[in-house]
Amino acid sequence: MPDLILASASPRRLELLARLGLTPAAVDPADIDETPLKAERPEPHVARLAAEKATAVAARHPGKAVLAADTLVAVGLRILPKAEDEETARRCLTLLSGRRHKVLTALTVIDAAGTARHRISRSTVRVARLSPADIDAYIASGEWNGKAGGYAIQGRFEAHVLWMEGSFSGIMGLPLAEARAMLRTAGIHG
Repeated sequence: MPDLILASASPRRLELLARLGLTPAAVDPADIDETPLKAERPEPHVARLAAEKATAVAARHPGKAVLAADTLVAVGLRILPKAEDEETARRCLTLLSGRRHKVLTALTVIDAAGTARHRISRSTVRVARLSPADIDAYIASGEWNGKAGGYAIQGRFEAHVLWMEGSFSGIMGLPLAEARAMLRTAGIHG
């Protein structure tokens, strides 16, 4: 079985890989510009980022299998940012309040021979109306920091999710069913 390189610094992705019985030989995050291109829609954007991450990391690890992923939250065609500060998190949470949104996670696996495979996991999440106190409490928790759309579904925010359709692990950042199938095709078994 070839060595697996995880092209991500996300502790959640590492934890989710462990659920498949896999421990990567190395964790090597790609350092790419994640800014959307002019008029780039959510699905092409997330697919492009996962592919660029995988390609950048595969170039540093020839003969190894590479798994890269990118997750985004979209309201209509609007791509929400990763919340790096409280103001951004507050704007995202205010926008998500009382409505549904899409969570897209794109995966790219490049096998040891250099063949790339791509998939997108699509999920829909409906958020309850958030009061200013709800938003303040979530901001105070700090869970939003660095998260697409300003929330982590696997934490305190789950109490505000009325329903979801799709992959819970995909919303967390690594859709396990898709990842397992793609990794098996690349010769990686947990």
